[in-house]
Amino acid sequence: MASQHRKPRPAGTRVAGVRTPALATAALTSVALLSQTATAAPSTDDKPSVEEVEKKVDDLYRQAETATEKYNAAKEKTTKQRKQVDTLLDDVAQRAQKLNDAREELGSYAAAQYRTGASAPDTATFLLADTPQDYFDQTQLMGRMTERQKGAVDDYFADQAETMKKRQEAAESLRTLTDSQTDLKTAKATVQKKLSSARALLSQLTAEEKARLAAIEERKRQEATRKAAELAEQQAAAKAAARQESGDASGAGSTGTDTSTSSPSPSPSPSTDSSYATKAEKALAFARAQIGKPYVWGATGPDSYDCSGLTQAAWKAAGVTLPRVTYDQVNAGTTVSLSSAQPGDLVFFYADVTHVGIYIGNGMMIHAPKPGTYVREESIYYDGESSIHSVVRPA
Repeated sequence: MASQHRKPRPAGTRVAGVRTPALATAALTSVALLSQTATAAPSTDDKPSVEEVEKKVDDLYRQAETATEKYNAAKEKTTKQRKQVDTLLDDVAQRAQKLNDAREELGSYAAAQYRTGASAPDTATFLLADTPQDYFDQTQLMGRMTERQKGAVDDYFADQAETMKKRQEAAESLRTLTDSQTDLKTAKATVQKKLSSARALLSQLTAEEKARLAAIEERKRQEATRKAAELAEQQAAAKAAARQESGDASGAGSTGTDTSTSSPSPSPSPSTDSSYATKAEKALAFARAQIGKPYVWGATGPDSYDCSGLTQAAWKAAGVTLPRVTYDQVNAGTTVSLSSAQPGDLVFFYADVTHVGIYIGNGMMIHAPKPGTYVREESIYYDGESSIHSVVRPA
């Protein structure tokens, strides 16, 4: 009976009593997940974008190329100094032998005088001593010597002084050589560090990111090719105008009018110099034969090259000697405008003049670009118009 009078629980209250803990659990779980997501997000945001990686890698390669040119300069300097040191040491050795022979000759004079009683025993000590200068102040002793003996003594001291001078030069050259070797090691370590950093950055990219990076580089290549085509059109138009002007001048001269007061014909410009064109053809033929060979920093051929090593070797094939490094090569010729660039000219890049290629015409060049690449033909605008430093005609 009591159960009949018990009021039933409202359904809503029962449902609420059962479901509330489940809802609370779900809410807490959502909060936890959101918290984890918020915590993980910065690591994704901290990862550089593909564009940032591309810029960083390019910067590292440029820094490596700068260090490469310093390495090349230090290596060239070290090689020259080593030859100089070897020459000086050989000279010192020959002079030392000559001094020993002279001392033996003086010793024989002293011994002969001692045996004949022509000189006192202290004279033998004087002649055989390592530093007998003080004894020569004694005029009575000099008087006992024949002219030949006096000449031998004079020669001995002259040779001794010159030998000491050469020894000092050799010692100074050795110190300089040591400094250059230190610079060489430092430059080499810098190159290796920059290249290692670039490789590390690239190795962290996913396959998708590598594909995006390749697409970025392809867009840059297409833009560079377009700029090269524009330059080719400008150069072709300039040549056509020059030919037209030359034709007009020649037509005016054939009409029979008085040309006695006309200005003299201009002297041929470097661009029309046939001897330069012949040399440039040889340099370009050599450069084209190297296409496909790998870039290796510090290399001068024949199996691999860096940028200045390639240009140096190409012009050497044409009978023209260029310095080893870019910032010396840029001063090894006549600077011309970009619009006047001719096949064979050297195109230099960046404010610090750390890259160079050999112009082949139509806005294109052959160069050894950077580590991991091969000698190839490419637009001179490969890194943007602002990267071009100057154009130099080397012969």
